[in-house]
Amino acid sequence: MIAERLKRIKPSGVRRIFDMAKRMKDPIDLSLGEPDFDIPEEIKGEGIRWIKSGFNKYTLTQGIPELRQKVEEYLNGKGVAFETVMITAGVTGGLLLCCLSLIDPGDEVLIPDPYFVMYEYQVLLMGGVPRYIDTYPDFRLREDKIREALSPRTKLIVINSPANPTGTVYSRGELEMVASIARERDLIVVSDDIYERFVYDASAAPCMGQVYDKTITLSGFSKTWGMTGWRLGYAAGPDEIIQQMITLQQYSFTCPPSFSQKAALVALDYDMEEYINLYRDKRDFVYEALKERYRVEKPRGAFFIFPEADDGDGGKMVEKAINKGVFIIPGRVFSQRRSHFRISFAVPMDVLERGVKVLKGL
Repeated sequence: MIAERLKRIKPSGVRRIFDMAKRMKDPIDLSLGEPDFDIPEEIKGEGIRWIKSGFNKYTLTQGIPELRQKVEEYLNGKGVAFETVMITAGVTGGLLLCCLSLIDPGDEVLIPDPYFVMYEYQVLLMGGVPRYIDTYPDFRLREDKIREALSPRTKLIVINSPANPTGTVYSRGELEMVASIARERDLIVVSDDIYERFVYDASAAPCMGQVYDKTITLSGFSKTWGMTGWRLGYAAGPDEIIQQMITLQQYSFTCPPSFSQKAALVALDYDMEEYINLYRDKRDFVYEALKERYRVEKPRGAFFIFPEADDGDGGKMVEKAINKGVFIIPGRVFSQRRSHFRISFAVPMDVLERGVKVLKGL
């Protein structure tokens, strides 16, 4: 009875661990990639104000004009190339519309490994073929590895920087190398920039949209402003592609949430530097605490760290941790390898300290 295309789609390994943690009393949950801070009061108040004023109906499918204009101004300020902007139901919604618009059965999509789980399964859902770019051991992009993954069926390259699950921030040189290959093969690049504000060792992270005009830039409000449940993002890129995504949004999400769009106008001007600085402190703490116990790359962005398990089996490490009440995610969820495990440090510092103490003792 179930559609054939769904036979390779598995429940999220991240969600499974999260559900297990919720069933335990007082777990040390380092599993979920969600900010531990609430939406700032000014932004919440703006959303509430528009709900109370009756702004609760459908909006334009592509999003309210004032928010699209605000996003355009923001992207122009960053030097991102695009023709058209639309508002989406989160980055996940934008990615789905993008995949629906571009991937035919058999089309191949290059994905740096490790990767966010959504990329693999949305490609599979379209009947596409994920091809993985090996970035181990330091999670950097290398031209020879990208070229090894290319074929006549390659259509898209997915870039996520700062990255989930590794916290890697790609250099401008790496992105320009990807742009050169994409230009040579006339490929489209999908750039997931959702963690763009979580950058710890520089003032900002370079992004694909700054170096390649055939980029679909996806970002949103879930991570930076803690608006995960308000489901709001945006997509920017070539007009032909974005217009097709708008048409598909008519027949799927209908439109983005109304009050969230109004609140986002305030969010884009709201300074989150204080929050980012706290996450830098957490990054420094977890890296310094674990680097002598595990082989681990220092994350330069996002709010994850991806250590290597002692025996090369991240699954076994996760089992040991769960038996001690610490919930982390096996690396196989995010990779073709099983050697690592992911820790989220988007938790209160006391929880992080308790978790790290257990992990150092395993």
